[in-house]
Amino acid sequence: MANSYTQLYIQIIFAVKYREALLKKEWRKELFQYITAIVQNHRHKMMIINGVEDHVHMFVSMNPSQSVSELVREVKRSSAVWLKENKYKKSRFQWQKGYGAFSYSQSQTERVINYIKKQEEHHKKISLQEEYKDFLKSYEVSFRDEFLLQEPRDEESQ
Repeated sequence: MANSYTQLYIQIIFAVKYREALLKKEWRKELFQYITAIVQNHRHKMMIINGVEDHVHMFVSMNPSQSVSELVREVKRSSAVWLKENKYKKSRFQWQKGYGAFSYSQSQTERVINYIKKQEEHHKKISLQEEYKDFLKSYEVSFRDEFLLQEPRDEESQ
């Protein structure tokens, strides 16, 4: 589109179903590379991607030709198939339904990149549930606790 210019920075957070610790450190980097390729194939720019055993943070410079929900749906679908095909997960792998998406100005990009880069040390101090609630509160997003990220399953109920 001629004469259309955008600068859309979005942090996207999504979790493994039941927040199970399935994203193993020994192959997580390969997963993140695969997800980055998906993002780039959809003409977005991955600023940074990182996460821990149960969730992922992506910071993306969005191309306005695709919605955030379309991108997240494609990332989740393709990466779940990739995990199964590469035998990183023997049984069916699923991401949780839903995601968080938060926008930032260009002046905030360095701060967000540094935050995502330090996910492992950050989650030694705060749980994903607490982190997610903090995001929602700071962005003044109304929410109900029962609709937030699913808690890990009780081992006895499996």
